[in-house]
Parts: sequence; structure tokens; C-alpha cells
Amino acid sequence: MEHIHNEHRKAAIAQTAANKTTGIRKEPHPEDDSHDHAGEEKKKSGWKAHWDLLLALLILTVLLVLEYGFRIELPKISSLVINLIAYLLAGRKVLELAFRKSKRGDIFNEFVLMSVATIGAFVIGEYEEGVAVMVFYQIGEWFQDAAVNNAKGSIKALFDVRPDEVTVIRNNAPLVADPSIIELGETIQIKPGEKVALDGELLSENASFNTAALTGESKPDTKYKGETILAGMINLNTVAEVKVNALFKDSKLSKILEMVQDATARKSQTQLFISKFAKVYTPIVFFLAVAVCFVPYVFVDDYNFQTWFYRALVFLVISCPCALVVSIPLGYFGGIGLASRNGILFKGGNFLDVMTKVNTVVMDKTGTLTKGVFKVQQVVPFNIDEKELVKLTAALEKNSIHPIAKAVAEYAGDIVNGIKVEGVEEISGRGLKGNVDGKEMLAGNVKLLKKFNISYPSEIEKIVNTIVVTAINNHYAGYITIADEIKNDAVQAVKDMHSLNIKTVMLSGDKQSVVDEVAKKIGIDEAYGDLLPEGKVEKVQKLKDEGRHIAFVGDGVNDAPVVALADAGIAMGGLGSDATIETADVVVQNDQPHKIVSAIKIGKITRSIVWQNIIMAMTVKVFVLILGAGGVATLWEAVIADVGVALLAILNAVRIQRMKV
Repeated sequence: MEHIHNEHRKAAIAQTAANKTTGIRKEPHPEDDSHDHAGEEKKKSGWKAHWDLLLALLILTVLLVLEYGFRIELPKISSLVINLIAYLLAGRKVLELAFRKSKRGDIFNEFVLMSVATIGAFVIGEYEEGVAVMVFYQIGEWFQDAAVNNAKGSIKALFDVRPDEVTVIRNNAPLVADPSIIELGETIQIKPGEKVALDGELLSENASFNTAALTGESKPDTKYKGETILAGMINLNTVAEVKVNALFKDSKLSKILEMVQDATARKSQTQLFISKFAKVYTPIVFFLAVAVCFVPYVFVDDYNFQTWFYRALVFLVISCPCALVVSIPLGYFGGIGLASRNGILFKGGNFLDVMTKVNTVVMDKTGTLTKGVFKVQQVVPFNIDEKELVKLTAALEKNSIHPIAKAVAEYAGDIVNGIKVEGVEEISGRGLKGNVDGKEMLAGNVKLLKKFNISYPSEIEKIVNTIVVTAINNHYAGYITIADEIKNDAVQAVKDMHSLNIKTVMLSGDKQSVVDEVAKKIGIDEAYGDLLPEGKVEKVQKLKDEGRHIAFVGDGVNDAPVVALADAGIAMGGLGSDATIETADVVVQNDQPHKIVSAIKIGKITRSIVWQNIIMAMTVKVFVLILGAGGVATLWEAVIADVGVALLAILNAVRIQRMKV
């Protein structure tokens, strides 16, 4: 599986960021032909961008009304001239693209197919049908372009949450400036109703923010002095001041936007298959059309070239693969957009496919299923004063970012100020070692004491709560109990996973008694504690060896080896960590376990609709191809079937964007 930490991918992200920062925009190659062949006219909107097509449609309608409504038949030369004008109005851009592609040797594409079929219709005198093929094809393209732009728009709308200006306090006066020129340490001011432009630390006593643009949750979030404020949040009630701690290009929002922008370029296996299929399919049907025209000469006694040439043209029109080429990426755009609106970021369409195969979700405990907001419950010293134990332990734990260490440091408060701490060493999966106030200190779990052969009372292994065990100068000095809280939606999330026939597994470095207690309350199928990072890797590898398709859910930093091993790595609460955004394949922007279920459902919805479109398009095309070869279907039926199936596929794909999960 391709992972985000691939070196080429990093380089691409870095270049994207650099381009955004410097204002550099990569111009397309002059001969790059996208499916959107409206070119510069895409800058216009509505009918103004398609006046030529509408005029061609009007001319075609008048001709058909005169011929079939009033039975008025125009002279052949007049009919040819008028139809030719309508044809060039509708098909000019298609003809230009067909010519440019043919010059480069690319003759097996939809533009050449349409050009050959319609010019052929004029050659055999079927003027109105030739015009109709091009007009309805272009109308189909119009709808396709609108649908694709709408799907991309649901993703591009995310970029609107990044403000273009910010109020900065300089020389004790407010100044409106571009966010990209604000420096670290400066103070910015956010008025009620304004969006935060840069990441920083709240200087005001408190303020409430709408975080929907980042998390998908519109519930107000009240922040207090010293807490982190992120770009994209909307200030709700009072003027707030924020000290900037990240440049505009380095904000969490900028990184997320770069990731979402890049996601649309990462094709799913289905998209890659269809792209390869179209390259093989198109030349095959082209040569089959040639065969339909000429092979009957050998087998049919009353062979008529014009009859079989007409059937070949029908064959070409219906064989156009545009319904597949457009509706499939449109489906994945819709899936990525739907996920983004629900606070879930997929690194690409390929991971939407991966999530449909997941049958086992492996979760970390702390911060994934539990809130990770630890509180000290009890301090039990041994041959030392309680306050001294707390002071020394907290002084060492201040050097760790682990939630348990933070809980101890927070509990101690200011009593650790001025204490000299040196030589701090983090021992993976066990705890910390260091010199505190001249004393050799150990603080962590019982595995840490075992590693250094320090004896301790056996009863502490029976304690259910998480504990921090301390040793001073190689002697056991007591323990501190810590309690965590299960997240509100964890139980329902696990129930919903079970309803989808997904096995749930919990892995944790915490002791087995704590892990078992949490697993029992939540309803986890299997739970393993006392695991070092390599132990988690072993457990996941064992599950993979059993043929399980694994999604691993964790913080994306400490569990990076497991994230890399899993089929899909999901990071919880990605707004809190740059490394999380870089490591995981899927990022849940808030910390709700139920979003894991939503990610799986979105993947299944997207894949289902994509395959509905593939089956529908191929069934209709094969059916009409047979009718065309047999002389039953005319160019009218061919173009209506082609445009009709494309529009049905588009409407089906657009449904994704309106679905709820």
C-alpha cells in the first residue's frame, strides 16, 4: 500500500506548500487536453459560456420542426449549409481537440470517435443526425462539467475557510494585513464572526469558537487562556486576542488543505482500472466499427456500403467511454467531499476503496477510545513524604508529552518550579529516567522497574487503574494512580462496527487489568495490554497473517510502525499533531470513535455507486452496440443512449454529496 510518508510524496507536498507561499502557479502544458474542453470559456458561467451550443440546438430544432412538423423540405444545398453552421457551432472545440490529439498520434479517444461519426453522417447525407450527435454529446459534456465542478466545489469550499486578511496589533494599534506576512510571536485580534487566520495561543481569558470547518461539528467550543486556537475556527461572542505560534503556510489548516487538494490526484484502483480499460476498449470498438462496415461485404449478397457504413457510425457513437471516464472520478470526488464535510480527511480515492475491505479495526486505547484526559486519583508514597514524591515525579514527567505524564505535572502545579532536571531519557513503552535535584529517578510502569531490577510490592500489579511507579536512587518510592474516562460515543461506535461484521481489537501499553476493564465496558472483541510498540506490530502482523484486512486507529505518531503495517492507518484528533496528518491514510479531525464507522460507510457508499455506474454504462452500451450492428438502432438512438447513460451515471454519482452517514 502506498503511504503518505513516501519520499516523493513529501517532495510533492513541500513543492505545493512552496508554490502557495510564493504565489507560484504551475501553468498547464500548452497541449494538455483535459476532459474539460471548454478552455477559457469555463471562466464564464451558465449559458454565456455555451451560447454557440445553444444556437446550434436552436437551429437543429427549427430544422426538425420544419421537416417533421410542417413537412417542409429545404433544398439540399441550403440544408447542408445550415446544418454545417450548426455543426461547427456545436462541435468546433471537439474537432479542434480531435485534430490536436491525432497530430500527436492519439487517435483512439472520444473526440476522434465523435468527429469521425459525425463527419461520416454528413458524407452519407444524414445532416440532421450528424448535428444531433454533436449537439447532444456537447449537452452531455455540459452537464458532466457542471457535475464535476460541483463535486470539486464541495472540496474547494474548504479553501474558503482560510481568511485573506487578519488584524494584527503593531505599535499598540490594530492593522489589517495579509496573513502570510504575520510573524511568529505577533498578536492578532479576532472580532466576533471573524475566522481565525493563524494558529496560536489564546491571550484572552476565554472565547467560544465554531470549529465546524475543521471538525465537521458545529457545536461551540469554549477555549480558555493559554489553550491552542487553530486557523479556520470562527470567533462567536467576544473580541479575542491570539499570540501567533505558526506561520500562515505552517498552520494546521494549510496542511489539511494541501492534503485534501492532493487527495483528488490519488486515484483509486477502480479509476486506474477504468483508465487502462478505456485505452484498450476504445481501439477495439474502433476496429469493430471498421469490421461492421466492411466484413459483411464477404457474407452478405446484397451488400450496400452506405447501409453498413451508417451502422458503423452508430457503433462508434455508442462506444464512446465518456460515461465511465467522467462518472467514476466524479464518484470519488463526491466521496472525498462527503467525508470532508463530516470531519474525515481521506488522503485519496484509493483509501476509500481500502476502507470497503476492512473487516478488522484495531484501536489504541488512550486518546482513541478513552478521552486521554487523565486525572491523579491517589498518591501512595513509600519511605518518602507525599509532597516530595509528587514534586520529584512531576519534575521528571514534565519532560514527556504523554497524557499520563501531563496529568502528573498538572497535579503538581508550581511546586516543580526551580527543580534541576538533567539527563532525561525516554525508555519506549516503559517511562522516563533522569537526574532530578541530584537524585537518580525512574517514573513509569512496573516494566520500567523490572528493567532496572528494582523490587516493588507485588500488590501494586493488582491495581486496576493506571499507575505511575517511581524509584529514587534505585529504590522503590511509591506510586500515583491515574484515571481516564471512556469517550461518550465509544460504546455505540463499537456496536455499529459489529453490525457491519467488523471485528474489534484494542491494543495498549497500559497494564492488562486496565485494558480488560475498558474492553469489557465498551464491548471490544479482543484486548491486549502491556504492549511495547513492537508488541503492537506483532499483534497486527498476526491478524494480517490470518487474512484480515486491518484499519489501525491511533495517534499516528507513537504508533507509526503499526500505521505503516495496517491496510489503512487512521489518526484520531488529527488537528493536534502535524505528524498525525503526515503519517495516517485517513485523518479524523475530531476525536470521535464513531467517525471510524462513518469513514467505512462513506467508502462503501462510494464504491457501491461507482460500480452501479460501471455496470449500468456497460450494459446499456453493449445492448445498443448489438442493436446498432444489427441495423435496429439509428444514430438518434445511439446518441440518446450515450448521453442518457452518461447523465444517469452523473446523477447517480452526485447523490453521494447529499447523503448522510
